[in-house]
Amino acid sequence: MTTDYDQDFYAWSREQSSLLRSGQYGRLDVMHLVKEIEDLGKQERRALESRLAVLLGHLLKWQYQPENPSRKSWSATINTKRRAIAKLLDENPSLAARFDEIIRDAYPDAIDLAVAETPLDYDAFPERCPWDQTQIRGTFLPG
Repeated sequence: MTTDYDQDFYAWSREQSSLLRSGQYGRLDVMHLVKEIEDLGKQERRALESRLAVLLGHLLKWQYQPENPSRKSWSATINTKRRAIAKLLDENPSLAARFDEIIRDAYPDAIDLAVAETPLDYDAFPERCPWDQTQIRGTFLPG
């Protein structure tokens, strides 16, 4: 029995793993396996970008609303996201080479988060991320 990738992904993935385990390589759906493996890598990059967006958004709030009583919560989120980013980079070290690019991609979402969670408008924040990766990944707090 061959399961259709487009009809039942779960069943397809179970069938493909079974074929791999049993060495039945000629029966593999290679085209879709390649696509799925590529997508796995993209998911790791998106996970890093998402964590960075939240981290950068909280760093922006920290810098541009220093009097806000939510700083304790922000500090906890900053620490949590830094640990999650470090873990993700430990598990996927090749992403570190693309970290600056991923910062650039995450920064607009960080601004959106800061605008949504503060009374500040978009023009209150710098166009480009004001921190380098050493600051972002370290213990740095702006201001």
